[in-house]
Amino acid sequence: MRSGPRSSVAVRATVLALTLAAAGCGHLPAPRWPWQRASAPAPAPAVAHVFDISGAGAVSFPQYWKRNTLVVDLSSASGSGSITLRPSAGNWPIRLAFRVTPGAIGQLEVHADERTTLPITPSGGKPIDLEIALGVYTAYSAEMTVTWGPTTAAYQSTPTR
Repeated sequence: MRSGPRSSVAVRATVLALTLAAAGCGHLPAPRWPWQRASAPAPAPAVAHVFDISGAGAVSFPQYWKRNTLVVDLSSASGSGSITLRPSAGNWPIRLAFRVTPGAIGQLEVHADERTTLPITPSGGKPIDLEIALGVYTAYSAEMTVTWGPTTAAYQSTPTR
C-alpha cells in the first residue's frame, strides 16, 4: 500500500475537525469531576463597629471592612437624610468609603475637616463604593457629617445647543 494524496487529505480534514470542535467548546463550562467539591458562595462580610452613628435610620447602616477600607453601607438610604459619624475607639480608619445605590441618591456630601460633594450618576442599580479622598478628615477630626439627597442645580447637566 502506498500513502497518497487521499491519506494526507483525510489527516488534514481530521485535524481541522478536531481543532474546530475544540475551539467551539470554549463557551461551555468546565466539567465538574466527581472528586471536586462544588464551589461555595463567598461569605458575607463581617459587620464591624468602628463608628458610632447617630441620625435618622442610623441602625440600618452597617459597617464592614473591605480589605483595608472601612465601608459604611448607605445602600438602603434614599431621598434625603443625614448622619453623623464619630469613631468609637477614637481612631479614624485610614481609608473610608460609602456604599450607595445609584438612582436612590443624587449626591453625597461629606463634611469633616474639609467638605466634599460627590455627585452620583443615576444609571445602574447595583450599589457602588465611593471612596473619600485623603484630607477630608484627619486623625484629629471630632466627627464627620454625611448628608445625601437629590442632585443640586450646580451638578445637574445642562443641555447644549
